[in-house]
Amino acid sequence: MSTMTLRGALAIVGAESEHSDAIHIRDGHIVSADADVPGDTEVVDCTDCVVTPGLVNAHHHLLQTAFRTLPGSRFRPMREWLQVMATAYRRMRVDPELCAAAAAVGLAESLLAGVTTVADHHLTWPAGVDPVDLAGATIAAARDAGARLVFVRGTAGDDPHAAADSVRAIHDAHLVDPSHGVSADGMTQLATGPSGVHADSPDTFRELATVAAELGLRRRTQANEQVDVRIAQERYGARPLQLLEDWGWLDRDVTVAHLCDITTDEIAALARSGAHATHAPGCDIPMGWGIAGVADFQDAGIVVGLGTSGGGSNDGGHLLADARLAMQVSGLIGRPLSARTLLTAATQGSATGLGRAELGHLRVGAAADLCVWDCGDVDDAGVADPVDGLLWASPGRRPRDVMVAGRWVVRDHRLVGQDSRGLAEQLRRLLRDREASA
Repeated sequence: MSTMTLRGALAIVGAESEHSDAIHIRDGHIVSADADVPGDTEVVDCTDCVVTPGLVNAHHHLLQTAFRTLPGSRFRPMREWLQVMATAYRRMRVDPELCAAAAAVGLAESLLAGVTTVADHHLTWPAGVDPVDLAGATIAAARDAGARLVFVRGTAGDDPHAAADSVRAIHDAHLVDPSHGVSADGMTQLATGPSGVHADSPDTFRELATVAAELGLRRRTQANEQVDVRIAQERYGARPLQLLEDWGWLDRDVTVAHLCDITTDEIAALARSGAHATHAPGCDIPMGWGIAGVADFQDAGIVVGLGTSGGGSNDGGHLLADARLAMQVSGLIGRPLSARTLLTAATQGSATGLGRAELGHLRVGAAADLCVWDCGDVDDAGVADPVDGLLWASPGRRPRDVMVAGRWVVRDHRLVGQDSRGLAEQLRRLLRDREASA
């Protein structure tokens, strides 16, 4: 039996009481202070630190980690941006080796930034490459890193029936004793996710909904991006959310990302459906799509999570930085959002959208996924509220320690069991070799 106590914290966010100074862990879960704790329990000093749940990135594209700051991809309309990305994918030959290297870097970056769960919406499936192998490369990278992964079998114009069959094959090959699409150890989850109504047909949405119901999987998609609204109007004479509702993709098991260009009536429809939303300001703002009305969503009763989206649009997987951005720009379009509101979105809000009640908080029974943030140096001197300071002070802040399922994956700002510089060089070398042979 593995037991541990984190003691002396300034605050513990997401616990029964934020003012508690200690948290107790046994066998990978949070337990009560009254639980039977052996005398040899490890004690971790959290003086001058704030403890939070591990952050949950509800929307990422890990493959794009290999395609950051591409020439011609900055400040372009989405249609042109998609073409730039597609050209780069073809040039670099997306295959399991590239997916593994990109995912290893993206997941290491995530853990070092306090993200313990990543939902990877994978949309690129080249002809002649086995989808089971492609998915397996990312899943294996997450296992090696010690991160939780939600692998979203996405589509972007793929054959609907082949896509659905590959979901079944990935499920059978890579999930051990799954329950509702989650492996028995909780480390791997499978979901389905068309890119959006601009790229995928009603048949694709129907087939992926069918296989999701068959296997008990969550569903995810994107809507109301720049090109999404225009193409939906041109092709179907309707707006994306109306199409999603008509196609059965506004429901309690669905999460929709982006949602920048959205009307009051559409917010009401989203709320009635019970669907969840994911805010991705670090992508949406530089891409010129706008700012999602998170305050309006929450006022309507919609659960909102937070995501970074991929390296092709955001260039980073630092979810806390994007929570800070979301907080800073929120007042431009409505009621300003507090640091605590955005921390909740980046933890419990994201976890709820994934159907993972054990993640995103530190109450008794939760999985022991957490971050220890050192607030004792000059960056936080003069900060009146250390929880507010997590977002307001020290842009680019990284946690001192990160735990997943009761195991340390980051200690003193360094990965445990992996060499981050080695992973970076592996990806750089692979990209150099492929560029030379292109």
